[in-house]
Amino acid sequence: MRITLIMPGVGKKTGEPYVSSWKMEPLALAVLAALSPPDIEVSFYDDRLEEIPYQEETDLVAINVETYTAQRAYDISSKFRKLGRPVILGGFHPTLMPDEAIEFADSILVGEAEGVWHQILEDAKKGRLKKLYISQKNDVLQKVSAKREIFKGKKYLPINLIESGRGCKFNCKFCSIASFYKSSYKARDISEIVNEIKTLKNKSVFFVDDNIIADPQRAKELFQALIPLKIDWISQGSINLANDEQMIKLMKRSGCLGLLIGFESLNKSNLSQMNKHVNMNYGNYEDALKKFRDVGIAIYATFIFGYDLDDADAVKKTLDFAIKQKFFLAAFNHLVPFPGTPLYDDLEKEGRLLYDKWWLNPEYRFGEIAFRPKLITAEILSKECFEARKSFYQLNSILRRSFDFKSNCRNPKMASIFFSLNLLTQKEIVKRQHLPIGKGMD
Repeated sequence: MRITLIMPGVGKKTGEPYVSSWKMEPLALAVLAALSPPDIEVSFYDDRLEEIPYQEETDLVAINVETYTAQRAYDISSKFRKLGRPVILGGFHPTLMPDEAIEFADSILVGEAEGVWHQILEDAKKGRLKKLYISQKNDVLQKVSAKREIFKGKKYLPINLIESGRGCKFNCKFCSIASFYKSSYKARDISEIVNEIKTLKNKSVFFVDDNIIADPQRAKELFQALIPLKIDWISQGSINLANDEQMIKLMKRSGCLGLLIGFESLNKSNLSQMNKHVNMNYGNYEDALKKFRDVGIAIYATFIFGYDLDDADAVKKTLDFAIKQKFFLAAFNHLVPFPGTPLYDDLEKEGRLLYDKWWLNPEYRFGEIAFRPKLITAEILSKECFEARKSFYQLNSILRRSFDFKSNCRNPKMASIFFSLNLLTQKEIVKRQHLPIGKGMD
């Protein structure tokens, strides 16, 4: 039996290459490959990097689908199905929008693949693929491995993606992760993670956890276990980490170079509306940032604009704050109503959505606003976020932020990473804006 795994792209502009900063290893598909029995031949194609050979013989096509890649995934699926190849769709989007996804596939997987993937393969082998597979809820993350051989020959960013845990205990209304995992968290066995890292040639690691400190005690045990491995790593975490200076120091000893933290808003009323209570309860962002900087951990700060108290000045004030705080990187994102989230349901009830399924609308472009904000027009909000990105990554801002010698440029290696990533982001801001979603290599 032969199966084909597909990673669809978000989209691309005619005549331009795919956005470089989006070219990370698709870890979920490497896990599927590892879950497949040895007697099954696995092929993998990445729509972001190469053309998909639709004519190639296969017994099952499995496509990982996110909301931004849904339009392209459905197009790829339809091409395979016209040739008589059965297609199953899985991932965040089919789980949150199963009634939609099933219209574009022979089968869909709702939830996580572990525990049900073997059954899917058995049914496909016998030609009895079901329309719907639902994974069983499990509070323990079963043994997870990744068959990285499928990445051979493909030019991804030079960093290994590793899963330490899944989910997040918080319940932010805009977050599809909270909806997918039902605000729960489960972790891998630490010895399993250590053994996986030992197999890697490149010791630069991105722990893809949505909140690596979701279980603080377990996180400390993980960081302690990482110290002998002498790796460099980055991940994502929540601001309440700053309450535990012992944890921060342990992270640094274990090889942490930087952390992505969702600050979201400087306005506490907005934080309350988005249900981001962890930020509301922390208090002073500046105090937290000093603790990270003093230890030498760089911060990638993300912000969201479009909540009810946001106007154009909110974006400008946040930009000034981000430059003053000398963030290593920063994202000035507009609010995105992802389907399946409480935010989407609220905006739909209020009649504020500007598209019927923006992710499938051929007129929608990346960077556009898909809903009607209260204190600013959608067009102005999109423009202000775009201008904030350009301003933050202007050369004078990059140079000003480089003078943080405690974290951003504390040594030649960090300085090299700082300038290369900032200059890459500067280059790609325009490339991403108004990118037509759904367009692939073919």
